[in-house]
Order: sequence, then structure tokens, then C-alpha cells
Amino acid sequence: MASSTVSSGTCRVRRQLPTSPWLFAAPGLLIAGAFILYPFVSTLVNSFTDRRTLVPGEFVGLANFRELLHDDMFWIGLRNSTLYVLGVVPALVLLPLLLAMLVQKTIPGITFFRSAFYTPVVASIVVVGLIWVWMLDERGLVNSVLETIGVGRIGFLSDQWLILLSAMAVTVWKGLGYYMIIYLAALANVPRELHEAAAVDGAGALRRFVTVTMPAVRSTMVLVAALASVAAFKVFSEVYLMAGPDGGPAGEDTTLVMLVQRTGTGLTGRVGYASAISVVVFVVTLVLMLLVLRADRKEES
Repeated sequence: MASSTVSSGTCRVRRQLPTSPWLFAAPGLLIAGAFILYPFVSTLVNSFTDRRTLVPGEFVGLANFRELLHDDMFWIGLRNSTLYVLGVVPALVLLPLLLAMLVQKTIPGITFFRSAFYTPVVASIVVVGLIWVWMLDERGLVNSVLETIGVGRIGFLSDQWLILLSAMAVTVWKGLGYYMIIYLAALANVPRELHEAAAVDGAGALRRFVTVTMPAVRSTMVLVAALASVAAFKVFSEVYLMAGPDGGPAGEDTTLVMLVQRTGTGLTGRVGYASAISVVVFVVTLVLMLLVLRADRKEES
């Protein structure tokens, strides 16, 4: 009697098992569907319509994408976003690695420096941006120091290219700690014997870095490059805070994401046109990731 009860309970459990994983995954799937999949599909559909904020819109085919080809602001945004990637990604690939090698050493007080380097990561980008705006303002700390030493004041927030460079500096400064943690995890898996063997062969610190450290963390460098490329191409807050809502002088510092925000918001926002720009941003970021992965595969082969 007891054995029959156990076997019937086992059969009941077996019948329930196929649906149990879906029950556990359901909350995550619902959240992903509501906040990732649905907005993506909605943006893709809207890119083929002339929808506005208060108007449903009609299907217009590729009209929005054809208009992009003749929109000067679109090309300005594409130029600035591309320059941002070229200026930020190399720094965020190399500098955090050097920083991780410095804080990897176990010396007294190193925990304080690790925390200090990571602090900008957890700080709000709005707070960080405002601090840098105050520092780089015409009457800010940096210009006051420059004037004191006789260099003179520099228009960090009034010149088209200096605004872009200042925003890049903020992005690099805020991202150093985040990517440093990723490199620390990778450096912990590098065998110390490799460095000792290279040192015995007479290799200096620079040579050991090039021939031992970089090859050992190459996959991590590829990951950092991919993450930094996507984040840099989608930059918004730093440039918005530095250049203002209009994108600097004559809008010359506008990025693609800023253009999406400016075009698609408000009571008369062109949601369909902004969606088309968003699709372009998605395609470009996808291409960037594929290029980075392809370069990594070529390096391996």
C-alpha cells in the first residue's frame, strides 16, 4: 500500500516537471517581453509609419529612412556618435587594464584606492555631469587654475570640439572603475608562473605586459571593447549635460540618441521618424559588436 502511494506521488511529480521550469522563468520572461521585446517591436513598426505623439499615423514604407539620407542633423549625429566611439573605446580598453594592474597589488591601503576608483561608477551620471560642468565652466575650477598659471581661460563648454572632448573625458572617467573590476577578475586567472618565467628570461615590465598580460586577458579586452563601443555610440547624458538640450553651438554636438529624444518627444513629436533613427542606432551597434567579435576571431586564427 505504501509503495503504491509513493509510486503514484512520483508519477504526479513527473507530470508536473515539464511545466515547472516555465513557471520559474515566467516572471523574467514577462518583464523582458514588456520592457524589451515589446518596445523593440513597437519601434520597428513605428519606423515605417508617420506616427506622431497624439496621432496614430499611417504606413509610409521607407519614407522615414529616405528622409534620413537628406537630413543634415542625422549626419551630424552620426558623425559625433562615431567620433565618440573612436575617442572613448581605446581609452576604456587600455586605461582600466593598467589601473587594474596597479590596484591588483596587495599593499596597505589598496582597498581604499579600489573603492575610490570605483566610486564614480555608482554615482549618478547627472551628478557627475553637473560636477564636471561646474569645473569646466568659464568661471569654474579648471579655468581658474589655468588663469592663475598664465594659460588663460579655455571655452570647454562653448567650443564645438572641446564640448565633445570634455564629454568623452567624463565618459572615460566614469567608466574606468567599472571596467577595472572586469579586468581584475581576468588578471586573477593569469598564472603567476608566466610572469616569473618571463622575468627570468630578462623581460622587463613593459615586455611582460605585452607578451604575457595582454595575451592572457585578450578575450576580456574584446568584451570590454564590445561593451564600451555600444555604450559610447548610444551616449546621451554626458553630451546633453555638457552641450545643453540644443546640442551645443548650432546643434553641432548632437548625437544620434539626442536626436531621437529631440525629434520624438513633445506634443508634436515625430515618433515614426525618431523610431527610424532608433533602428539605425540598433543596426550600427549590432555591426560594431560583430566587427569586434570578427577581429577577435581573426586574431585567434
